[in-house]
Amino acid sequence: MPSPVSADRPAAQPPGRGSVEALIRQTRRLKGDVDAVRRDTRGDGADPEERWQRALYDLALRQLNDIDAHLAQLRDGPPPGPARPEPPPAAPDGSLLARVGSAEWDLLTDRATWSAELYRILGLDPAGPALTLDELPGLVLPEDRPKLTEMVTACLVDAKPIDGEFRVVRPDGTVRTVHMMGEPVLGADGGTTSMWAVLRDVSELRRSQRTVTETRDSLHRHRQTGRGIADGSQEAVPPPWHGSLRLPHQGPAALDLAAHRLPAATATLIGADWHDALELADGQTQLTVGGLTGQGVADASGTAMLLGAVRGMAMAGTRPGRLLTLLNRLLGTAARPTVGSAVCCRYQPSTRTFLWARAGHPAPLLYRDGTGRPLDAPEGTPLGTSSDAHYEESAVTLRPGDLLLLHTGALLPEHDGTATVDRLLGLAPRFGPAQTARDCVRTVVEAFGGPGREDDACVLAAKVTA
Repeated sequence: MPSPVSADRPAAQPPGRGSVEALIRQTRRLKGDVDAVRRDTRGDGADPEERWQRALYDLALRQLNDIDAHLAQLRDGPPPGPARPEPPPAAPDGSLLARVGSAEWDLLTDRATWSAELYRILGLDPAGPALTLDELPGLVLPEDRPKLTEMVTACLVDAKPIDGEFRVVRPDGTVRTVHMMGEPVLGADGGTTSMWAVLRDVSELRRSQRTVTETRDSLHRHRQTGRGIADGSQEAVPPPWHGSLRLPHQGPAALDLAAHRLPAATATLIGADWHDALELADGQTQLTVGGLTGQGVADASGTAMLLGAVRGMAMAGTRPGRLLTLLNRLLGTAARPTVGSAVCCRYQPSTRTFLWARAGHPAPLLYRDGTGRPLDAPEGTPLGTSSDAHYEESAVTLRPGDLLLLHTGALLPEHDGTATVDRLLGLAPRFGPAQTARDCVRTVVEAFGGPGREDDACVLAAKVTA
């Protein structure tokens, strides 16, 4: 980690022009090679693997273009400019000129100095004053402000370098992702006198990285369809993304729904978890999340049949508690012992009533006004453990903007139910600004999508939209 910069110590000299020129030549040669390979692999875009490869090539070229431009800046040195930036000519958002800016905040005079590029990144008028460190968080998304405050405080108080990302909202409403690197400048007495930083707009880079991830996931799902009978059974379970959708024929209090299945680390095993959303003839919506123990063809096939039974009973008007009671009896008739868990929910849009029951499953989590809590859980033993089990129901009235999160117990590799719930409840500040259920599910996937999971896991989000 670099040491803090001292105000009375001369700055390091830039590298020799010849060495930088050599790096520029190597970078441009590599860019040409990558671009040539990319052109050779172009097709009609119908093949998922081809789309994934193209996304990776595009990401690599974007990064090489940035390296080329940065090296050119090192070679040419900082451009001369006035102490106060004047309105510059417009530059496209995609150019490096519009994506890298610099700033210095003088703590002794409380004066800020910005480069013209930083004004462009943040979408501000270069004729206006540069924002102070106290004013800068006003541009940042609320959920990212604590991170920025923590970085700046550590830099000013503990003389630690800054290296992190946050999202800003421009005056026109667009959101950009900014990466900030900087260091404190220390005075003769060892105290911090100012702070400098380089800020880079990495929105396009992050978008390219998401494209790589999405095309990789698409390729994985495409390959899964060719894995034989085991995958054929699993395809009966809903696909990883239910998507952000509004079920038809609902009243004004419709639900925005999204769901995702997080696969196990071992791709050859077939998970037995499911998530499902079904609109009923009377306008109500049924939501279910659950799973069977074990993995393999029989479990995946059993899950598909179990989900079919759930849907059939729901269409016949069976309430959640009674549905789980019958489902438990059904598992008791299986050829081999089968144990599972489930949560079954019914939403009535006209009254915003959420009726639910559970069988050995985590209770739904309700997020409201920036906080989250588990719903009061009715009694419910796991499916298949007692032939005469009965399942009680619980009801809660929802409000517009409420978010409900249903999940299975394998989100964490260690299957620690308490730790899982605590981490999910800790996401409440990030759910607040989310516009859609899909945004919320993506937040969960980012928090729990790491390696090491032994079993599949599911999460389903339902957001009351009116």
